[in-house]
Amino acid sequence: MPYLGEAAALFTSFCWSLSAVGFSMAGKTFESTTINRIRISLAFIALLAINWLAYGQPLPFNASASRWLWLMASGIVGLAIGDFFLFRSYQLLGPRIGLLMLSLAPVYSAIIAWLFFGELMLIREWIGVGVTLAGIGWVILAKPAASQNDEEQRISPQGLWFGAIAALGQSIGLVLSKQGMSGDFPPFAGTVIRISAAVIFLWGVAIFQGNWKHTLEQARQEPKAFGWVGFGAFFGPVIGVSASLLSIQHANLGVASTLMALPPVFMLPISYFFFKDRFTISAVIGTAIAILGVSLLLT
Repeated sequence: MPYLGEAAALFTSFCWSLSAVGFSMAGKTFESTTINRIRISLAFIALLAINWLAYGQPLPFNASASRWLWLMASGIVGLAIGDFFLFRSYQLLGPRIGLLMLSLAPVYSAIIAWLFFGELMLIREWIGVGVTLAGIGWVILAKPAASQNDEEQRISPQGLWFGAIAALGQSIGLVLSKQGMSGDFPPFAGTVIRISAAVIFLWGVAIFQGNWKHTLEQARQEPKAFGWVGFGAFFGPVIGVSASLLSIQHANLGVASTLMALPPVFMLPISYFFFKDRFTISAVIGTAIAILGVSLLLT
């Protein structure tokens, strides 16, 4: 199917935008570490059920050891460590600047794919990446229609470093996933391996730190916030991550990573209809620039 990988990457961005809604709503009640542990756990349970129904087994026991190693390493680097730094960058920089730092991921991915896989991008594709990232940055940095208040945060050097590390973690996670997803390995099977590694890592750290009971107690006491985490987990780690694996199977890693960096653009209409946020003409211009960049990648 032509442009299957690119279409999957766009769908990934849309799913991650919806997951951001769920996690943002849950973030009003839960700590970021609580959200991270719960979302990974719920995603793991859902993926076990999906794989059992689709392939007759909850985990792909027939997969080779090397595939397991690549995908588990990807889960730890991308979903556990990378997301930890991402949440910390959000705390220090706010979501707008944090997302801007995360948009470095396509640049990292293109360089890594060139160094390790020999994937060369055409000049037109590099231009498309640059135009898309410029549009994303424009959208993120555009001030909202309402006057900004005390939510505006200082630029934290530590937050910038955390954001850069989060982008690198996402890129390395995709590179490791590309190795593990060679051939026609099912995306849901690949995702459950990645998630299983993240579950072991995150809850292992929680047990070591002695705060695992606090996470469970928060989940029990706040069923509404727990439901929002479930919503975010379905569209994020379950559907979104699986679509991202399908994307890197069928598209250039740099192109796929760029298209996956579009959640800030998708968030504009979602924020308008869901949160009743208004956006300025500047945000509309940024969206148009990002769409232009995407069109260059898909032609």
